[in-house]
Amino acid sequence: MIEVRDVVKAFGGFRAVDGASLSVAPGSITGLIGPNGAGKSTLFNVIAGELPPTSGQVLLDGEDITGLPPHDLFHRGLLRTFQIAHEFSSMTVRENLMMVPGAQSGETLWNAWFRRGAIRAEERALAERADEVLEFLTIDHLADEKAGNLSGGQKKLLELGRTMMVDAKIVFLDEVGAGVNRTLLNTIGDAILRLNRERGYTFVVIEHDMDFIGRLCDPVICMAEGKVLAQGSLDEIKANEQVIEAYLGTGLKNKDKLEAGA
Repeated sequence: MIEVRDVVKAFGGFRAVDGASLSVAPGSITGLIGPNGAGKSTLFNVIAGELPPTSGQVLLDGEDITGLPPHDLFHRGLLRTFQIAHEFSSMTVRENLMMVPGAQSGETLWNAWFRRGAIRAEERALAERADEVLEFLTIDHLADEKAGNLSGGQKKLLELGRTMMVDAKIVFLDEVGAGVNRTLLNTIGDAILRLNRERGYTFVVIEHDMDFIGRLCDPVICMAEGKVLAQGSLDEIKANEQVIEAYLGTGLKNKDKLEAGA
């Protein structure tokens, strides 16, 4: 579904992404791991149109999408979440979800004046859809809560819920477990697996929690210093000498540290 070809993203003389190439199969949950500063989030930003690449190509379903802005990619079914959730804090959880679909009738002045009935009907349908999403994510009890009052983990669930308000093809999740307690992380993991198995979502997940990666992801891709080092199952990645050196700089004798989630 996604193919990245020799992507470079340079900031001055520093290459945050340095000739990275990878592919993501339809229907997979692909894990992207690597030490801090490996270029993972920068690569996400390039793929998702947040940053233009210095060179290289990104393809979605065989079509060149290199450098397209995020709103164009959104309409093509490519969505991403961020390490820090971006909610509308003064709006309710339900309203945050209702904001997501584009081209709503109420967005035009003409409709606001002359088609108020159509707008109300559309809003009722969106509210029903939002409530279905919240029930799926097991946070329907928070529907009328201000989004700014949610915990970090609940905000991550809300971000995942946004992807369910449109027809997403592929979702890029950036450190979905950051600042999330274990119970909520398990809930997030359950939701990702259900979306993958029941609705055919394709995911790419950046995460440092190896237990979470091991539960959800196959294959796993490891990056370091802007390059892709290895791709395979998590067990294959853990046994790869280059990967261990990238994490620890000390070779196989400390492999147990990587297995513990270093």
